Amino acid sequence: MADSPLLSKSKAFALEIIRTCNEIKRNHKESILTSQLVRSGTSIGANIREAFYAHGKADFIAKLQIALKECSESEYWQELLIESGYHHDNAILDHCVEIKRILIASINTAKRNDSK
Repeated sequence: MADSPLLSKSKAFALEIIRTCNEIKRNHKESILTSQLVRSGTSIGANIREAFYAHGKADFIAKLQIALKECSESEYWQELLIESGYHHDNAILDHCVEIKRILIASINTAKRNDSK
């Protein structure tokens, strides 16, 4: 589990989110969007970690699907922060999209393996 790229990328993403949101709060005094982003952005890795301790294949897939939903929500909050002018760096958004692609691929693989 410790060497899972999805786990390490989602944890690194959560740390990026925390740092970025703290900077936005400090510099722009914005807290509504950043609070939402911290919740959804840190939830991705938490759900991925839970998936590794799932009670079966269906639970594993369900946890990854929750992580995917949180990832999509994080993408939305980041778009709002960028488009509203509070944040100007697209790198964190790119990181989110990368995690989303990996999650989609992982869910599809797990579903294919489950049907065999």
